[in-house]
Amino acid sequence: MHNGGKPYPCSQCDKVFSHSGNLSRHNRTPTGEKPHQCSQCDLSFSHEGNLKTHLKTHNGKKPYQCSMCDKAFSHSGVLSKYNRTYAGDKPYQCSHCDLFFSQKSNLTKHLRTHTGDKPYQCSHCELFFSQKSNLTKHLRAHTGETPYQCSKCDKAFSHSGDLSKHKRTHTGEKQYQCNQCEKAFSRTDSLKKHLRSHTGEKPYQCSLCELSFSHKDNLKSHLKTHNGEKPYQCSKCDKAFSHSGDLSKHTRTHTGDKPYQCKQCDQAFSQIGDLSKHNRTHTGEKPYQCSQCEKAFSRTDSLKKHLRSHTGEKPYQCSICDLSFSQKGNLKTHLKTHNGEKPYQCS
Repeated sequence: MHNGGKPYPCSQCDKVFSHSGNLSRHNRTPTGEKPHQCSQCDLSFSHEGNLKTHLKTHNGKKPYQCSMCDKAFSHSGVLSKYNRTYAGDKPYQCSHCDLFFSQKSNLTKHLRTHTGDKPYQCSHCELFFSQKSNLTKHLRAHTGETPYQCSKCDKAFSHSGDLSKHKRTHTGEKQYQCNQCEKAFSRTDSLKKHLRSHTGEKPYQCSLCELSFSHKDNLKSHLKTHNGEKPYQCSKCDKAFSHSGDLSKHTRTHTGDKPYQCKQCDQAFSQIGDLSKHNRTHTGEKPYQCSQCEKAFSRTDSLKKHLRSHTGEKPYQCSICDLSFSQKGNLKTHLKTHNGEKPYQCS
């Protein structure tokens, strides 16, 4: 039009166009109509120009060369976006905060953090997502798709981040260092769990009693003690256990297996906890401090016994007389005065 008029108004919004073809293309935006089908793949497009641009991804044609490096692109718009990585140009400003972006699409994604908009709905459940990539990841939970294959073993994963974590089991890399001790971990969640051993934090509260736990799995195991469930049956005897780990420990009483070897001496143990306690006889470490005096102990049970010297607690009651004792060993010694046992012979 020579007079600059725009006689073709959109009936859905305030936009007007100088050509009927532009109005027709615009009208497809709200309807989602995509009449232009790619002959090479399943994609379709609302505009013929977009289809022509897309076809370049199939023929490998990349006519738009970056002047700063060797990269080339099939679309001029992609080259323009890429050039901003050199220039540091960020022309798209957020209207809600001070952030700027080099790509309009990145601004659009960012704006959803302010508006709470979640336009991408899962077709299998009721969840919505603010980013299409998050929906794509979520869909794998329904389809079971695991596109990220480990090059070292047969395992595959639905998310690239899970593959990265898994690879560290092959390399032994432990990049997450505890700031309280010398331990390091290959995963951030493992470090987070470990830090609770320093802070004493126990965020997982049992809904049936007052106990709380530092790890979610420990709470799950504990809940079985309330419902009486003991699904793990010993094959050697009639005992059953609510936790698989307890069954494994118990089985060693039958087999005599002692897989936990001390590195300082020849002793071996059936339980890793017993090895940890034993190691303190070599290091002299006494991490359990009495809150009533300056004494410290290498084991929690030793601290518990000691605390009775402050509280006067005597939980071990003689079944024959009224005497009670603070230590179980003292009760055993006392019982010999009732049965007449005198095992200690003068030489």
